[in-house]
Amino acid sequence: MEGINSFFDDRNTFYHLSDNDLEQLKDYISVVDAFARLSYKSIYVIDYQNQSFEYVSNNPLFLCGLSSQEVKELGYAFYFRNVKKEDLELLMKINEVGFSFYERIPIEERKLYTISYDFHLINERNKLVLINHKLTPIFLNEKGKIWKAMCLVALSSNQTEGNIIISKQGSEDFWKFNLDTNIWEKEQKVKLSEREFNILELSARGFTINEIAEKIFVSSDTVKFHRRKIFDKFNVQSISEALSYAKINKLI
Repeated sequence: MEGINSFFDDRNTFYHLSDNDLEQLKDYISVVDAFARLSYKSIYVIDYQNQSFEYVSNNPLFLCGLSSQEVKELGYAFYFRNVKKEDLELLMKINEVGFSFYERIPIEERKLYTISYDFHLINERNKLVLINHKLTPIFLNEKGKIWKAMCLVALSSNQTEGNIIISKQGSEDFWKFNLDTNIWEKEQKVKLSEREFNILELSARGFTINEIAEKIFVSSDTVKFHRRKIFDKFNVQSISEALSYAKINKLI
């Protein structure tokens, strides 16, 4: 199918694997499966050489009413079945600009990078669900091309599709792709004060504003003030959105 081929950039297409490449496997799928059992997120693994899904977890968000085996068998055809047309075009764009960025990264650093973006799935009730989708390499071949990649899917904390971000493990910087200018813009990750972190962490544990105030020995107005600062930093409107943002961006 021509559309499916659009997901596989020539810069990351290869047909042969060396013995050193194959040595990486070592039954890694059992580790991925164990991780899936521990996580609420949907997890799947892309095999770029075979242009297929090698593993799909049972977590329901990504499945859209199908079984994990059915999604695995569909592979990239799943996107054409369960992503609206406009967002499919967005995914093609992300594929193009993502691999352009990736080509510039030194081979020895490529596994440190993750790309994150939001798009709509059409679920089993024919409703649009905005998800956050993260992808990071698991294995590279000897030439530095992505052989297998792990993808994590969760509900998005944003209001619209897009929000294309590349981050590097251990770095305070990230790169956000501007769809209007077609440029990657370098930015710094959000930093929380100790008090903001404490309020967010207690909110995640289910404490009310008054209960948080008692625990950190401040007034409820002070808690409200710091919550508003958190909302501004995250560009969200509610504590539930703030918690979702914080979890997706590994701030708590």
